[in-house]
Amino acid sequence: MSTSRRRFLQHAAAFSGGFAGLRSALGAIPAGTALQNQSGAGYGPLAATPEGILALPEGFRATVFSQIGETMNDGLLVPGKHDGMGAFPGPDGLTILIRNHEISPGHNTVGPFDALDDEQRAAFDARNVYDIGTLTGPYSGPSRGGCTSLLYDTKNDTLLHHALVLAGCEHNCAGGVTPQGTWISCEESVVGPADALSRAQVHGWCFEVPASADPKLIAPQPIKPMGRFNHEAIAVDPATGIVYLTEDRQDGVLWRYLPDEPGRLLEGGRLQALSILDQPQCDMRNWPGAPSIARGRRYATRWITMDDVESADDSLRYRAFERGAARFARGEGMYHGDGCVHFACTTGGLTQHGQLWTYRPAPAEHEGSGHNQEHGGHLELFIEPNDATVLEHADNITAAPWGDLIVCEDGLNDQFLLGVTPSGDVYTLARNLMNHSEFAGATFSPDGTTLFVNIQNPGLTLAITGPWAQRSA
Repeated sequence: MSTSRRRFLQHAAAFSGGFAGLRSALGAIPAGTALQNQSGAGYGPLAATPEGILALPEGFRATVFSQIGETMNDGLLVPGKHDGMGAFPGPDGLTILIRNHEISPGHNTVGPFDALDDEQRAAFDARNVYDIGTLTGPYSGPSRGGCTSLLYDTKNDTLLHHALVLAGCEHNCAGGVTPQGTWISCEESVVGPADALSRAQVHGWCFEVPASADPKLIAPQPIKPMGRFNHEAIAVDPATGIVYLTEDRQDGVLWRYLPDEPGRLLEGGRLQALSILDQPQCDMRNWPGAPSIARGRRYATRWITMDDVESADDSLRYRAFERGAARFARGEGMYHGDGCVHFACTTGGLTQHGQLWTYRPAPAEHEGSGHNQEHGGHLELFIEPNDATVLEHADNITAAPWGDLIVCEDGLNDQFLLGVTPSGDVYTLARNLMNHSEFAGATFSPDGTTLFVNIQNPGLTLAITGPWAQRSA
């Protein structure tokens, strides 16, 4: 077993005890309950930090680094619209971060190549830019989405290096880490040459980026067998190599990818859509007038194998629904822990303020034989508060090493980082005082000392440290 895979398994196992209790506790909480006020759980009231960017509990501090427009070590600029992010162990206790940039044509933000003159751009190796764009049109030039890689010293709270590693993509929103020590970056876009946006390539893919302490710009290879759609996030089951995927559409589908060889995603596999057993085309959104999905009830599932997954006409979700797939409201953040896949639906629920779900694979999936079968495990509505004071548009999610769930909100007004304890209490961990931009990309350093998170606009990354062990019971 490789060192990176062993660390991935150990990291996932650290969440097991906490979330086993969390899942059952949240299932019994009535809708609309003001969870953050139930028991005083968390770290206490928030107060403005001296920098005025965040409000944090007493004893916590935040360091700002790698901001939009700064010159990176490779001479390129830090792109804007910081989004999904993954953390990996680096040499000598350092942390490697890989960070998405959710930039699309027309976004008023900085791109990595903006400081280059015409001669420098002409000399740039186009083999390492997925979409170099066209010479004419309203958005000529390379696509500006992609990934940057950062090397951070948590002991000294210092950024050591940052550089561009994935270039020429569109709207790279979320993604996920793999047992192979790589980051899967997902395009939440299906633009292409037919869209009059000056694009030269078809978009809507996932890309794999290796974590390295000496990052280099890679030659992008879209993982086409994982499907073309509005990708959001992924989570990998380390026991089987199965990749679970969310789709950020109001009528999206929950997907899984069965690679022919675990860990070798480019070499082919099968893409499948989740369906509720005996309830084909089940509407999981719980919107007014939609079928009611009960919290705490486990729904047996099956998986539907799809064809024509490269979907030139962006019809994949419609074809899956026609064949019986369940429908979700904007699937977003996702992670794997305690043997389950947890994911957020940003506009699910009666008031469309968001849902959190848990999918528990069947034993056959854990044993690996699920690669040849279409039967699934059980799906459960994890939490649906229907109260913006409790949860407003859950987006990226992660887990703390001690068992709490960390949720990035993407609401309309004040933006919060939330914590959810294993006993089911919700508390505020941070508030954005800078503006009303969303938090994104929350992820903990491998040593558990630092919570990294982004403020998407204008684009900056924060390292939050403090007395994590002092969370109130």
